[in-house]
Order: sequence, then structure tokens, then C-alpha cells
Amino acid sequence: MPNAIIRLFGEGHRVFFLAAGLYAIFALIVWEGWIGIHAVGGMVSDMPFAPPPHLWHAHELVFGYPAAAMGGFFLTAVPNWTGARAARHAFIAGAAGLWLAGRVAIWYSGSLPPLAVAVIDLAFLPLLAAKVLTQLLNRPKPQNMMFLGLLAMIWAGNLMMHLDWLGVAMVLDAGLRLGLYATCALIAVLGGRVTPAFTRNAMQREGRTQGLPKTPMPLNVVGIALPILVALAAALPLPGAVFGALALAAGLVQGARSAMWRPGWTWKQPILWVLHLGMAALALGYLLAGLAAFGIGSEVAALHVLGIGAVGGMTLGVMSRAALGHSGLPLIAPWPLALAYVLLPAAMLARWAGSSLGIDGYYAGVLSSGAIWIAAFTLYTATLWPVFWGTRAPRGSH
Repeated sequence: MPNAIIRLFGEGHRVFFLAAGLYAIFALIVWEGWIGIHAVGGMVSDMPFAPPPHLWHAHELVFGYPAAAMGGFFLTAVPNWTGARAARHAFIAGAAGLWLAGRVAIWYSGSLPPLAVAVIDLAFLPLLAAKVLTQLLNRPKPQNMMFLGLLAMIWAGNLMMHLDWLGVAMVLDAGLRLGLYATCALIAVLGGRVTPAFTRNAMQREGRTQGLPKTPMPLNVVGIALPILVALAAALPLPGAVFGALALAAGLVQGARSAMWRPGWTWKQPILWVLHLGMAALALGYLLAGLAAFGIGSEVAALHVLGIGAVGGMTLGVMSRAALGHSGLPLIAPWPLALAYVLLPAAMLARWAGSSLGIDGYYAGVLSSGAIWIAAFTLYTATLWPVFWGTRAPRGSH
């Protein structure tokens, strides 16, 4: 067991991707329990956290779960991009402990000083960004340095929520939306890289030389700029029509990019099509958000399409692929993982229905969506549990 613990903190993807899976399950079990009690006419008024349960749920699914996924991804990917030395065991353990301290502080925020809660919860992303900066400086490139700006935007959204809870400024909703849309912008950048690149590599391994995924540079630039503008517009007191126009444009551009990445070719490879599904959900979520800004459809439904389908779907796909690849295992999703990939879009659709079909469908949609989410991340965590704790497979063993 001691060796397994040492391995767990030996690489960023191990502890953080495991933590992300476990926390995704825990956070939804809490939310499902609270919603379920109210669905049958009961009431729970005594919770350990200070915010109303729906805001605890929103905060943790926007700033808690995704932060773990980001920690694992950046601590694993950036050294590969730059050739910099990977983070040491002590840093990874300390960073993971700081992330966990943030979750505990929010959970017990009802009995802790709000300023202490804010300081603890806001500490993780600056630490991660500082480490990423030191590694990026080994081989600085503008297309990679921009991730620091996106992390800063996500952190700023969390800061805004805490400022509201501290009574300093009434910016809670703006902060929550900034956090979600900045995370979606991060996905637009990363997904726009890895989805066509991994698909192209797979096609070339099978001898394909024609009809490979492509993204014209102008479309790629616009596909990155628009999501960033959407995130900024969500946080600023702009007319709804401005945000709506930007969101619609972002959705159309993301859809155009995704259509050029040969998604149909990947149908036999779940490890690939999960990325295409996540990017499709990103485009759909932007379109729904844009329409909602013009009074067509539900904004809450659009936010959950982005949160479950885009953020949840892409992080699930990237985390599982990275865990398999960096453990020396074949990049083939075992059937439980493939099932998890299918379940998340189903959870997205159920939650969309819960917000779109009126009060009669709300509880059914929310409860079924949460149950499907829990099932998906249980499959993910159980399937990759030995990968997170175990030794790397010998080279050439597969």
C-alpha cells in the first residue's frame, strides 16, 4: 500500500483524475439527496455549507470538479509540451491537498469565517498556474501561454462568487457564468487541438492519407476568440442581445469546426468519438444560450448542456484517455468506459428536459440526470481505479 500511495502522487493525472471522478460522484449524490427529499414533499434546511444548496451544487460543479480535472491535465501535459521537469511528488501531494481543502472549506462554510473559506478555496488555481508558468517558460509559446489567461478568468469567476458571499459586491451570478463560460473557452481551445489531432493520428495509423481532419487558420482563430468573448460578455453588464449574438456566433463556429474533423469516421472508436460528442455539446450549448438570450428556450437548460455535455463529456474523455496512455495501456476504452461516454449525453438531455418542460418535468429530469451522471462517473472511477494506483505497464507489453 505505501508504494501505491507513492505512485498515486507520482504523476499529476493519477491523484487529480481519481479525485475528479470521486468528487463528481459525491457532489451529485448530495444534490440528488436534497432534490429527492424535496420532490416527495420533504424539506432539508440544515446543511453544513452557507450557500443555498443549489448554489453549493453550482459552485462545486463549476469550480470544484473541473479544477481537479485541470490540475491533472496541466501537470501531465505541460511537461510533455515543453520538456520541463515534471512536478515532484511533494508538489503534487500538496496541490491535491490544497484542492481538497477548498472542497472541505466550502462544505463547512456554514461554520467557518467567510474570508477564511474564500482564501482556502481560491488558493489552488494560483498555485497550479504558477507551476504551469514555470514549466511553460522552458519553451514559451503564445498558444500555450494563453492557458494562464483562461485559468485567471476561471479564478476571477470564483473570486466574484466569494465577494458576493462576503457582502462586498453583488456579482454572484456573473461570477458563476464567467467560471462556466471560461471553462468552456478552455475546452474550445484544448478540444480544438486534441480532437482533430487524435482523429488524424488514428486515421493515418490505418493508412488514410485523404480526407483527414482540418481546421482553416481563420476559423480556428475565430473559434478561440468567440468563446473568450462570450465568457467576458457573461460577466459584464452588457445588453442581452450582445451576449446572445456572441453565443450564437460561437455555436455556429464550433459546429463548423467540429464538422471538419471527420466525426463519423470515429464511430468504432469510443476513445475518439467521446471527444467529438463533447465538442458537439459545446456548439449546441452555445446555440441554446444564444437563443435563450433572445427569449427562446431556457437559459438554465443551456447552462446544463454546457456543464454536463461539454465540460463533463470532454473532461471524462480526456481524463480517461490520458490515464490509459500515460500508464502504458492501449488507447482503447474498455466497455464500461464506453458506456460512461454514452451515459453523459443522456444525462445532458435529461437535465435539458428538466429545465425545458416546466415544473411537471423538473424533478424527473433533474433526478434522472443526476443518477445517470453518478453511474457514468462510477464506471469511470471503477474502471480506472487500478490504473491510478498501479504500476506503469512495461513497454511493448501490449
